[in-house]
Amino acid sequence: MSLPEGYGYIPSSLITIGWVLVWQGLMVGRYRKKAGIEYPQPYAEKAEVKDSDAALRFNCMQRAHQNTLESAPVIFVSTVVAGLKYPALAAAICVAYSLSRVVYTIGYKSGKPKRRMYGSVVSGLSTLGLLSTATCAAFQLLPPC
Repeated sequence: MSLPEGYGYIPSSLITIGWVLVWQGLMVGRYRKKAGIEYPQPYAEKAEVKDSDAALRFNCMQRAHQNTLESAPVIFVSTVVAGLKYPALAAAICVAYSLSRVVYTIGYKSGKPKRRMYGSVVSGLSTLGLLSTATCAAFQLLPPC
């Protein structure tokens, strides 16, 4: 089996997720420092959040990063598989996912978690689109019965 024409878009699109994760990680560190949350404590405690907007914003930023890490494996696998049959579509949806995670993060880190919803909707649709496209591609790759 050879890679389809246009498959070069796949690694380029996947790299965008790496850049989003690096940016989110840097932001978590910045918000951790502002909130005074020491390592290895992963989140500010409820009492800390109650007393400090910086602690709340740290928790929101940490959660945005964690949520992206949770969904990234599905996006990676789906993009690679979908790209075997539909490279341009898979790459475009993967980039849409990455951009939606930036919007999601900006909304979430505001300290008003409901602001994450704009990015969350596009992120969810991107995930479903990639998973559906990958499922279709996977079935097309099966040998005939």
